[in-house]
Amino acid sequence: MTFSATDHAAMAQALALAARGLETTSPNPRVGCILMKDGRIVGEGWHRRAGEPHAEVHALSMAGSAAQGSTAYVTLEPCSHFGRTPPCADALIEAGVSRVVAAMEDPNPLVAGRGLARLRAAGIATQHGLLLQQAQELNIGFVSRMTRGRPWLRLKAASTLDGKTALGNGASQWITGEAARRDGHRWRARACAILTGIGTVREDDPQLTVRAVPCERQPLRIVVDARLEISPRARILHGDPILIVTASEDGPRIRALEADGHQVVVLPNAAGKVDLPRLMQVLAERGLNEIHAEAGLGLNGSLLREHCVDELLLYVAPMLVGDAAQGLFRLPELASLDDARRLRIHDLRSIGDDFRLLARPIPPAEAA
Repeated sequence: MTFSATDHAAMAQALALAARGLETTSPNPRVGCILMKDGRIVGEGWHRRAGEPHAEVHALSMAGSAAQGSTAYVTLEPCSHFGRTPPCADALIEAGVSRVVAAMEDPNPLVAGRGLARLRAAGIATQHGLLLQQAQELNIGFVSRMTRGRPWLRLKAASTLDGKTALGNGASQWITGEAARRDGHRWRARACAILTGIGTVREDDPQLTVRAVPCERQPLRIVVDARLEISPRARILHGDPILIVTASEDGPRIRALEADGHQVVVLPNAAGKVDLPRLMQVLAERGLNEIHAEAGLGLNGSLLREHCVDELLLYVAPMLVGDAAQGLFRLPELASLDDARRLRIHDLRSIGDDFRLLARPIPPAEAA
């Protein structure tokens, strides 16, 4: 399947439009649409938030009668089902577009090729796969939730060059510079939820909100607290309600938290701790696409051991603090390097005086 230079340029613009909804579309995917006719753009739009018109509707509204005979470039296959809005495939058919190019098919089982099939049945030429990888990356959490039944979990940490996150006395502010901290808030802003553990709440008393960059909506905050030890004075309990995940069935404590508007989910595993893989399923059932974890070495290690981490977002500062300082992950000692957890570098760049590493665990079958 071949695409022209015009096709590539138009889809790149559609992806740029889709990215404008990076922080606001959840639980829906981020989608952009460009309508082109006679070599010029006659309509464009992007999905802004759930419950509002989809990208195609905005583009068609802008184009008006010029949509007839145009080519629609959409970053995701047009929907074919009734949700909170009517099917976009029908809107494109009614507008008389002659061709639809989708970056990717919709992984949602309610669509999954049906949108493109509906267009073809109406006599509209369709193609898909243009800038596929970029489209998948833009909606990596949505794709994960639809295909794996779990959100995409990105674990963020800041460390020194010798892999330490805090001094032995707990001091950690600030290992990285202002530019890296601001960049970390951008990643918070795009997430559906921010996940931490009771150790971090107890030691750092964080707010876990987006503050360093503009943000239209604050992500849900989640605390993993196996024994339900969270203090009623913890700052994270102030402001918007949070979700607390526990293994405890302490009824009075649960009722007190719920009376303050917070949600408590009890998910014990056989060891009396929180069942983290089950938590990932529960978060997907709640429509959460991307989870941004900021925790201590204990929960970080547990998330890695239980294969809940899809991506590491690591900020590394050019400093050394010695082996007595606190590390990144609590993991068991290995007897052989063959048992090491292998990662693939996805992105590496300088952020101010620090550098940012984006890495993804390599599945054991690939690492062998």
